[in-house]
Amino acid sequence: MLTAKDIMTTDVITVQKDTSVKELAEILWKNKISGAPVLDENGSVVSVVTESDLIDQRKKVHIPTMISILDSVIFLESSKKTEKEIKKMAGNTVQDICAMELVSVTEDTGLDEIATIMSEKNLHTLPVLRDDKLVGVIGKSDIIRSMAN
Repeated sequence: MLTAKDIMTTDVITVQKDTSVKELAEILWKNKISGAPVLDENGSVVSVVTESDLIDQRKKVHIPTMISILDSVIFLESSKKTEKEIKKMAGNTVQDICAMELVSVTEDTGLDEIATIMSEKNLHTLPVLRDDKLVGVIGKSDIIRSMAN
């Protein structure tokens, strides 16, 4: 069975948390990649930023549903979600627009598990870590390439 080690890209393009959104767009476009691991000041992977994060900056603001009863306003949706969307749309750096939840795999993770993670969590890019050190990255194109070979 194929593992992450067999299909990952080892020449990984990364960005820093303080990389500007404009610079991120240029990096993704010029390198024809859909996402990049985000490194902190110590060089540790803290997240992944993707084209979807950039696209989210251009979407319309969703106004939460609310009802008014006796001069009170009750939101039917979380105001935190709206606040998070607005912060992301106004973001200037990678740190502002990426989800700071890291989902990663190890070199020995099987292809079926990688595909499951990507599908269930709607991810396009997965960092591959060995002892918390970045050793590769897997994109959806890597999975498709492995199916074609």
